[in-house]
Parts: sequence; C-alpha cells; structure tokens
Amino acid sequence: MAVDHAERQDRHANDGGKRHDDSTGGTTVRGCRLCTGRAKCTGGDIAILQVDMANAPGSTAASPFRIAVLAYDGCLGLQVFGLVDLLRMAADVGRSLGHPPRRALAVEICSVGGGPVTLAGGATIATRRLRGRPHLLVVPGFDPSGAAEPALCLPQRAREARAIQRVFAGGAAVASICTGAFLLGSAGLLDGRAVTTSWMFGGHLARAFPAAVVRTDALLLEDSGVTTTGAVSAALDLAVQLIKQHFGAAVASATANVSLLPGVRSDQRPFVDARLSAAQTGSFAARVSDWFGGRLGERYELARVAAAFKVSPRTLMRRVKAESGQSPLALLQQLRVEEAKRLLAGSGASIERVTEAVGYADPVTFARLFARVVGESPARYRRRMGLAPT
Repeated sequence: MAVDHAERQDRHANDGGKRHDDSTGGTTVRGCRLCTGRAKCTGGDIAILQVDMANAPGSTAASPFRIAVLAYDGCLGLQVFGLVDLLRMAADVGRSLGHPPRRALAVEICSVGGGPVTLAGGATIATRRLRGRPHLLVVPGFDPSGAAEPALCLPQRAREARAIQRVFAGGAAVASICTGAFLLGSAGLLDGRAVTTSWMFGGHLARAFPAAVVRTDALLLEDSGVTTTGAVSAALDLAVQLIKQHFGAAVASATANVSLLPGVRSDQRPFVDARLSAAQTGSFAARVSDWFGGRLGERYELARVAAAFKVSPRTLMRRVKAESGQSPLALLQQLRVEEAKRLLAGSGASIERVTEAVGYADPVTFARLFARVVGESPARYRRRMGLAPT
C-alpha cells in the first residue's frame, strides 16, 4: 500500500542507503491531541485542525509517521477535513478499544507557501508551510466547474504540481482524492500507472494523460507508491484504509460504524449516472445521448441513428467514440441501465417489466448487461436501495 512504500523509503534513507524487504504491513497507532492550532476563519466557521500524535502515550517510535494534506486555493474542504477528522476519531476509538500504539501519527494541513488558503466553497483556512518530506502526501481535488476540461485548471496550480513531484522524488508516498489525480498527472506521477478518479472525469483524465491506465470502475487504486481514489466522498474511503493500516481492521471497522459510513466500497459503477456522464462529453455525443433518451424502448439500428443526424454510420461511430470514449450502442446501453436503475429504485415494477420498459425482451440478457455496467444484479441493486422486488 502507499504507506508501506513511504516507510520503506524512510528506512532506506535512514540506514545508509541499505535496502530492506519490508513485509510488516501497516503499523498501529493510538492516541491524539486535537487542534494544536486553531486559526480564525475569514470565510466561515471552519478552522484548521491539526491532529498531532507525535507524543502519543506509549508510542515506541522515535518520530511520528507524518501525513501532510496539501491544501490550495479552490480545493474541496470536505476532502481536507473529512480525512483529518476521521483519523482523529480513529485515535479516540483506538484508545477506547485499548489498542497500544507502535508508532505515533502526525497529520497536518499544509500548503506550498503556508498561510491562508481559500477553499472551493469560499471559506479561508490557515495552513502550515509544506516542509521537509512527509511519509505520505494527500492531494485533495478541486472544483472544475466552468472549465471545459479539468486539465485547463492545472496551469494555475503549477506550484502544487512541482511540490508533489519534489516530495515524491524524495521518497514519500502520494495519494490523491477525486480530481486531485489531475495534479498528480501534472507532476508526472500517472504515466504507466493504473489510476482512478471520479467516474465523471475519467475520460478527461485519460485524454489529458494518455500514458496513464485510467480505471474509473475502481474506487481506490495503489500503484508503486501512488494512490488514487474516486469521487468526492472517496476521501473517507482513503481515511478508512489509512486507519486500517495504522490501527488495524478492528479500529477501522469501529470508526466506520461510529461515523455511520457504509461497508467497504471498491467499485464506482453502482453510482454512475449516465445522464451526467453525457453532460460531460462533447456536444455531438450529448445530442446523440439526448436522442436515445426519448427512444430507450425502441430497437437499435445504427443506420437509423446516423440518418437522424445526417451523417454516415462510420462518421457517427467516429465522432461519438472521440467525444465519449464509447460506441453509440454502449452509450445507449448505459442510458438504458440508468433508466432501469431509476425504475428499480423508485417504482414497484417487477424486474421483467423494467426489462421491457428499457427495450429488452429477455430479463436474463438484460441482467447480464446490468451487472456488467453496474457491478451488481438488478435484484441486488434494488435491495441495496431499500426496495424489495414485486
């Protein structure tokens, strides 16, 4: 995992360049002191939270395992504070369960230059200057609203990309949340690695960094010291993984229960909304998607679709693929599955009736398509949404 990479690098750097085989897995940490500094907010009631466990009672390590959360103007506050707060809660849970620490943990909110940072929501927080080499650098995402491509937001964050590159080159592990993956790409960390980001922006990430292997089905991926995660709330999934590595599975599970977090999530596919995916594509693919939307129950014929848009079938295929990364048929299938999800969650219609409503005659065939796109069967999806089939 990402933590193991950093720890190996740390041991290597502190042992005269000798290499070690490290199979110890995650270390165990307990105890914390919250808010060694609280800065006055100029944009709301949010104050900087510093989880400092460097002097945790019973710690056997000479120095703490440092996690630095890299804040910057326009980053998402939930991804900064959600991770920090969940780690703080884990320390309290670990203390209550009587798990003695084997290494202290220090979590701090930093920025490249230190000082005030304005979050995407407008709140301003104080930060410490990113210093030295943390063991793990966490890069939250940013709000790309208003930009045709999230990558267009990167030039204004060149300082952060250089800092990420420097810290990683120094031996630290790096983890991104959501669109934070674009900053990792700008720093050159995605090339040749399996990575993920929000399912809404997977195509954008693949276009911006074609040497990366983008897998938007995955919620969290680690590849050679670089961890990437899915959409906004994946910050909490990353936090739970860090808790498991440092505190153990029992504390991770208990912290998730205290926080009312769902069970272990590994797949983004159940959360994909094809309507929003289409909105993220280019105009021609979006128009084709809209055309399909009013004809979900009708038979698919490529020539008919092409004629509706006054282009050849070959041109239709090429333009839709270039803008959406999918064929017209795959785009239609996603929309059909999305409508089926809506009917399964919001109506009492039987699975057979839902199948017919979205243009399929055979429930078994559609169930296979649904499972491939969503990652679970129609019946299981309906149960998870709290409705029993009729």
